[in-house]
Amino acid sequence: MVEEGALLWEPSPEVVRDAKVTRYAAWLGRSEGEYEDLWRWSVDSPEEFWTSVWDYFGVVGERGDGPVISGTMPHAKWFAGTTLNYAENALRGDPGRLAVISRDEAGERRTLTYGELAAEVARVRAGLARLGVGRGDRVAAYLPNTVEALVAFLATAALGAIWSSCSPDFGASSVVDRFTQITPKVLIAVDGYRYNGRDFDRSAVVTDIAAKLPSLAATVVVGTPSWDELRAASAEVTPEFERVPFDHPLWVVYSSGTTGLPKPIVHGHGGIVLEHLKALTFHQDLGEGDVFFWYTTTGWMMWNFLVGGLLVGSTVVLYDGSATHPGPDVLWRLAAEEGVTYFGTGAPYIIASMRAELSPSGLERLRGVGSTGSPLPPEGFAWLYGVLPGVLLGSFSGGTDVCTGFVGAVPVLPVRAGVIPCRCLGALVESYDPEGHSVVGEVGELVVTRPMPSMPVMFWNDPDGTRYQESYFAEYPGVWRHGDWIKILSDGGCVIYGRSDSTLNRGGVRMGTSEFYRIVERFSEIEDSLVIDTGQLGQEGRLLLYVAMAEGGSLTDELVAKLKEALRGELSPRHVPNEIRQVPGIPRTLSGKKLEVPVRKILLGTPVDKAANTGAMANPEVLEHFVP
Repeated sequence: MVEEGALLWEPSPEVVRDAKVTRYAAWLGRSEGEYEDLWRWSVDSPEEFWTSVWDYFGVVGERGDGPVISGTMPHAKWFAGTTLNYAENALRGDPGRLAVISRDEAGERRTLTYGELAAEVARVRAGLARLGVGRGDRVAAYLPNTVEALVAFLATAALGAIWSSCSPDFGASSVVDRFTQITPKVLIAVDGYRYNGRDFDRSAVVTDIAAKLPSLAATVVVGTPSWDELRAASAEVTPEFERVPFDHPLWVVYSSGTTGLPKPIVHGHGGIVLEHLKALTFHQDLGEGDVFFWYTTTGWMMWNFLVGGLLVGSTVVLYDGSATHPGPDVLWRLAAEEGVTYFGTGAPYIIASMRAELSPSGLERLRGVGSTGSPLPPEGFAWLYGVLPGVLLGSFSGGTDVCTGFVGAVPVLPVRAGVIPCRCLGALVESYDPEGHSVVGEVGELVVTRPMPSMPVMFWNDPDGTRYQESYFAEYPGVWRHGDWIKILSDGGCVIYGRSDSTLNRGGVRMGTSEFYRIVERFSEIEDSLVIDTGQLGQEGRLLLYVAMAEGGSLTDELVAKLKEALRGELSPRHVPNEIRQVPGIPRTLSGKKLEVPVRKILLGTPVDKAANTGAMANPEVLEHFVP
């Protein structure tokens, strides 16, 4: 058992000196301050801070003479009168420097320099314009994480049109649920993809999707003549960029959609440019010369974050395929082969690597590892520092809602097991108790009490903002409630305990599910787990633990006794499950999140088809094992 808070890594004086956040602080004239002082200034003086981000990076665009920020949440407006274009800022790198490396399961490797990428974007931009796509139109994509997805996105943004993507492992109904909301003009798709050593034909799915999108003027399928025609412009065509207002829609991303129609979340060009410049440079410590990888699909916001690496001049690595085929170390080997300097993944992959007792090698250039998607337990921190002792581990927590992290790491602060080192610059994160008071050292609701520029500019088809207001501001007027449990420590460190809407409330003791999973999944016999409290308002229900066994494992009476003993001793007698059940798998979204809330609804009598959108799940077949 690894003690939460155990010191695992400290930055050397050389690391602190060379950190990009240190250089920024010196540029500000604040070189003597500690990180906490810099963070406090960034949230107390947001106008000065975000203006400095624009100026420090030399953002390409026309600064307006309006206020940096006006109004309050949920109606805050940023940089009035300013115009810019995301793609113009992303493609300003040295034309001869490597911009993108694309790899897939089949072994294909493709590369593009910044100059080659810009030329390809110009061709596809011209092709979209010929199809009638212009400023404000929507381009929908059903694409894997490949060069074509990146090019099509940047071409869409260059026009001032609006991008929205789903990965081809999404079922037709899930895609239609998303894309019908935004009435796209063009659909760009693939008719098949490869995953886990198998080929999947999606031609019928694409036909079905297109038939249900009457707004389409064209469907373009990559790898067919329609794609060749789209990019058939002269080789001499040069990029052009439509500069748009700061809050002009850049893309539409979606909530998971596992419990209802997915929320179509709209982010603006300016907010994303500033936020990703800040996050990738000051927190991930990325810049020119770095090779940036994050394991993701186009259906997860981490793809949007990954391609943001172009904004800081890095080389981004796109990987299309399984994280465990042909073996559990495939991503680590990819990182070694490509000289990755920052390796990002979901927390479950780090835990899987730990369980497989991997020893990644050949990673001499690796300086940072990012983890997100779910809380990383202290054991995951400790394993990583056991095999890669010199790297900066950044466990980040944020969300699709803001397309970034609220809390994370920074190179000038130490790393402690299970603890996220800091609140990110510009993010005034607090922990609220049930009465709405800010608390330190106690678990509470994660809230953001001042606006950030990458907060949604709106939800699509929500003209009066009602759905947006209800999603984040219903609990605390004027304060963003994110839906996670957080404890903020006296030194500014943070611990995330999982979703607050899936709380375990036993005898009045509230607890996040991450603490539960940390204990249960420490047992080598258990591959995965899910805990559900069926209690309702004023009534204590049953506490049910579901376990998926590791290969060759079985839920014996002896193991049940050991689990109960561990939970009783390390949590409390109140948190011993009423029942422990074995299931063939734990239901997860396509981005790897456990479906606690939908399973709870099923246990309380909601039909499966109403409790969860199976098309947005990685393994919908397991849900039947949770029907009472």
